[in-house]
Amino acid sequence: MRKFHFLPAFLLIGMVACNNGGDKSAANTDTTAASKDSAMQMAKDSTQAVVPALPAVPAGAKVYFKNLKNGESVKSPFKVEMGVKGMKVDTAGPVVAGSGHFHILVDAGDSVASGQIIPKDSTHLHYGKAQTSTELTLAPGKHTLALEFADGLHRSYGGQMAATVSVMVKK
Repeated sequence: MRKFHFLPAFLLIGMVACNNGGDKSAANTDTTAASKDSAMQMAKDSTQAVVPALPAVPAGAKVYFKNLKNGESVKSPFKVEMGVKGMKVDTAGPVVAGSGHFHILVDAGDSVASGQIIPKDSTHLHYGKAQTSTELTLAPGKHTLALEFADGLHRSYGGQMAATVSVMVKK
């Protein structure tokens, strides 16, 4: 067992002993630069290999509000039922073709650009546990709700998988 503790030290001594004389500062600089370039390239390659491409949206797929109509008046808190056609609702995590999960944008535009990660804040609500309904509490007044579908990594499928309604929240 003790042999293995000395192995890294032995290898380090061997590497130092095998260094050619020559211009040590130039050798160190070149090696350091090469190491950095190599490490950066490896990190770039591993990132590209790990993150799958955004899956294609099947033809005819769409999201919709099951229980809300554009211009409807509601009293806060109110229930929101989310629906999808042509894709499966799944939890956040692995990227699975033909599936995703819901997000609701509250007064935050119609959709996030395709491939962009949907932020998580008070106006970008995430339903990554495959929820298909929720209850919203909004201040009185007019609000725009955008229902948006995203892949397992919260990357938006874009406007193609988004639906928008305006609601009037009563006091």
